[in-house]
Amino acid sequence: MRGSKLSLSVWFWAAYLMATHSNGISALQLQSQLSLGSYKSAWLLCAKLRRAMVAPGRALLSGLAEVDETELPLRGKDDPVTGGGGRSGQGKMLVAGAVEVADGVPGRIRLAKISDFSAKSLHGFVAANMSPGATIKTDGWSAYPGAPGVDHDPHVVGKMAAHVVLPWVHRVFANMKTWALGVYQSRPARKTSPILSRRVRLPLQSP
Repeated sequence: MRGSKLSLSVWFWAAYLMATHSNGISALQLQSQLSLGSYKSAWLLCAKLRRAMVAPGRALLSGLAEVDETELPLRGKDDPVTGGGGRSGQGKMLVAGAVEVADGVPGRIRLAKISDFSAKSLHGFVAANMSPGATIKTDGWSAYPGAPGVDHDPHVVGKMAAHVVLPWVHRVFANMKTWALGVYQSRPARKTSPILSRRVRLPLQSP
């Protein structure tokens, strides 16, 4: 809040709305509800509050966790519409995710942007988010074996859909994509665009 021209009441109302809106709230919605003079002010307010919601010293995931990777279509205003196919990172934000699972019930979640789907990137994500001795359950992607400090439960799926083997992390990915498109796509000039702006940042989730 330091140096902000917005009143404290606006800050606290914005924090309340962001913390209690079940589907996420866009900067455009925030601008309307708080009668802010510009979209830029609303966007910066949202960005600062989202960043403040992440606890830097939070505990690592432990026990069993489903780990997988996904992608979000992403481009700048002047970028071409089509991105690269397959596991190419062109025109996409590549995301790794982990969901802690205990007694068949999901718990804490971690999401992070990664540069590619290589062992180096995925091992880095696992090391940064999993406690030593934890077990990761994956769909058998070849980059996961040998991840430092964890046991690997590959569950190679073959023709079976990966979301059957990893139901919780895939549900998180689905919710993340719905939330991101709803929150970031509601910019005045981009309402009908199916692609996210490059201004999207991770982590997207609150604590």
